[in-house]
Amino acid sequence: MPSILVIDDKDSMRTMLSQTLHEEGYQVDVVEEGKKALELARLKSYDVALTDLKMPAMDGLDVLSSLKEIDSDIAVIVMTAYGTVETAVEAMKRGAFDFITKPFDPDHLTVLVQRALENRRLIAENSLLREELAASLGFSEIIGQNEKMKEVSKLIQKVAASDTSVLLLGESGTGKELFGRAIHNLSPRRDKPYVAINCAAIPAELLENELFGSEKGAFTSSVARKMGKFEIANSGTIFLDEIGDLDIALQAKLLRVLQQKNFERLGGNKTVAVDVRVVAATNMDLNDMIRKKQFREDLYYRLSVFPITIPPLRERMDDIVPLAEYFVNKYSREMKKPVKTLSKEAVTILTKYHWPGNVRELENTVERAIILAEGKKITPDHLAIRLRNSDEIRLREGAGLKEIGNHAQMMAERSAIIRILKQVRGNKRKCAEILKIDYTTLFDKIKKYEIDLTQE
Repeated sequence: MPSILVIDDKDSMRTMLSQTLHEEGYQVDVVEEGKKALELARLKSYDVALTDLKMPAMDGLDVLSSLKEIDSDIAVIVMTAYGTVETAVEAMKRGAFDFITKPFDPDHLTVLVQRALENRRLIAENSLLREELAASLGFSEIIGQNEKMKEVSKLIQKVAASDTSVLLLGESGTGKELFGRAIHNLSPRRDKPYVAINCAAIPAELLENELFGSEKGAFTSSVARKMGKFEIANSGTIFLDEIGDLDIALQAKLLRVLQQKNFERLGGNKTVAVDVRVVAATNMDLNDMIRKKQFREDLYYRLSVFPITIPPLRERMDDIVPLAEYFVNKYSREMKKPVKTLSKEAVTILTKYHWPGNVRELENTVERAIILAEGKKITPDHLAIRLRNSDEIRLREGAGLKEIGNHAQMMAERSAIIRILKQVRGNKRKCAEILKIDYTTLFDKIKKYEIDLTQE
């Protein structure tokens, strides 16, 4: 039921407005002056406010401005017996939905209120559409208030306008594919194909056929010409996920595409020219792979013309709650459930967990919670996360070897830092020298692992 706040210093006007709006099916609160109206607006959300212009202590224009500060979406209708063009213009400048002159027909007022409510609904729908558009660009799910992510966002927007090859670096689940799609959608190629392929998900012997296609008869089961992903992506963008898993022989063929912009299909000798923007991503240390002769150095330099590192979720803890709330709203809508809120206890657990699976794990955790939660709040019981009494993190059930390894490394680092800090009586510079890391790295790890010697 829409809620309406009426502010007028005359008893008779408040009574008439209350009765008229109640009869239309609205929930109505009435007050005689501006300060009380603002107190109510801070406690309760209103769809529409009707305020008189001339009132003692605080006039209608000031009430209008203050209400818009509290809730920018509230529709405010200003009423007055002293209507002038100047006053109406000023009211509209301050964000009024409309201006009505007393005396007025109650039917005219109800039509005006209906329009205000319809306008508010359209604003909400447009906001949702903008959010969905942002999701399609890959920004809403991976960009929050963290400064590191804001910087990554700026880099993405700068490089998107060019045809430069981009290498996205970061752990699994940090949103590399979403950023790849964002680069395409923000580029001049946005109306052309966007093709994504996971180099680790396809056996090496089949990946060449997937990437470059084949001619009829190229192998036993080849009964017709097959277009590869590069041909399909022609004039658009190809996203090569997990590029570190690409077979060394295929790396040479990929290098040729980047250098000469052409290739041959399997079993063919005809050169196929393509104009494709390449965005690659990996969670591996390609420099280490180069040293081990597992990745071509010349290919690395072709791919990493513009490298961008996406930080793991544990390094942007201030984004956890906004992201969790976004996923709560997203999955509540998808499952057609009333939107739920996170309890304080749930927020505490979410912000203390180390998220080895990053944003993807957070999304999966929230999706599961929405399925389980029957009330209005998501509680720790709905989350597949448990914290020890010491606030150290216990691995979730079903953790894989990589997650176990990351967790073990984190716990080992934390233990070593605490031990050395105690030996040097809290001298961080000496601790950094002993651990053979620089001071800023030690400081970051102390903050990351929430190390407090008074509690250890």
